[in-house]
Amino acid sequence: MRPEHAGEMRRVLAVRLDNVGDVVMTGPALRALRARWPGASISLLSSPAGAAAAPLLPWIDEILPHRAVWQDASNALSLDPSREQAFIEELAARRFDAAFVFTSFSQSPWPPAYACYLAGIPVRLGHSDGFGGSLLTVQAPPMSVSSHQVDRNAAVVEAAGIDVADRRLDAVVPAGGRESARRALEAIGIGEGDPFVAVAPGASCAARRYSPARFGEAASNLASLLSCPVVVTGSPREAALVEEVCVRAASPAVRSLDVDICALAAVLAAARLLVGNNSAPMHLADAVGCPMVILFSGTDLEEQWRPRCAPSILLRRPTSCHPCYVFDCPYQMECLDVPPAEVVSAGLSLAAPASRAAPVAAGSE
Repeated sequence: MRPEHAGEMRRVLAVRLDNVGDVVMTGPALRALRARWPGASISLLSSPAGAAAAPLLPWIDEILPHRAVWQDASNALSLDPSREQAFIEELAARRFDAAFVFTSFSQSPWPPAYACYLAGIPVRLGHSDGFGGSLLTVQAPPMSVSSHQVDRNAAVVEAAGIDVADRRLDAVVPAGGRESARRALEAIGIGEGDPFVAVAPGASCAARRYSPARFGEAASNLASLLSCPVVVTGSPREAALVEEVCVRAASPAVRSLDVDICALAAVLAAARLLVGNNSAPMHLADAVGCPMVILFSGTDLEEQWRPRCAPSILLRRPTSCHPCYVFDCPYQMECLDVPPAEVVSAGLSLAAPASRAAPVAAGSE
């Protein structure tokens, strides 16, 4: 695609087949695509999990949830070529002019690029990973493995001659999400404007989760020292984890909160502080400007995923196995052997009234 032809695009496909946080981090790239083609129809091909974040991204017109076989890390999808052929036919029926394939450093762009090729999408852009013939018509230049995911996404768009000057995350919470958050908080005794702290103990894999017992102790102490309630939240599949943290806290000021992704963004926008792991709430907090303390395990490089706008402190113990990229830790989670007192101290330093006005970026290496 040459920059002078960019104005011809009418139907654009953005491909990001990952979780909520990954979709949120496509925001700056999607915003740039919308600015370049204000009259185009922009569709997002995402995983069913990632699709939950779509209402927060007003730059897209359509969400296409899909369980891609090339993203099936658990080998849960059966051998079913007809399923894949139907998927290709669905893409082809939409007659996309261009496809922007967004991938992390560890993912190959070639399977989604091939799907787009079979669907007859004439322009296909993405990061090159090895040799893939002509499946990508435009290849973004190679990037360092430590490059932030937002910058990787931006590079794909800039390969089309479109500048991505604004790389801040943004989550535009729809009115329904704000109202849902208000009702959920009110139901546990937190009125509009009341200060509170949010705790999100979940993550997509066990190797990224700080101890529930330590989360509970930190939550209880923060509630006491800040004289405000603490809400513990998670996805439906994390309900037992949320309950365990509340039980471990053993404080009436620590309460569970059940909200969806859109309402969670509204909750974090109102929260005094987030304490969580390297997971979706971290990216949502960055998008809405919520100060945060993140227990960032050694599974990944901080440089690839860390918050860059909201005030943040990342806590991790140095280990020889970092980064390990595993789902389950065989070493007793030594990288997250962080005392609750250290979490509380970090939280207190960010929860001061002026903390939102002065971004902080600190970590332990």
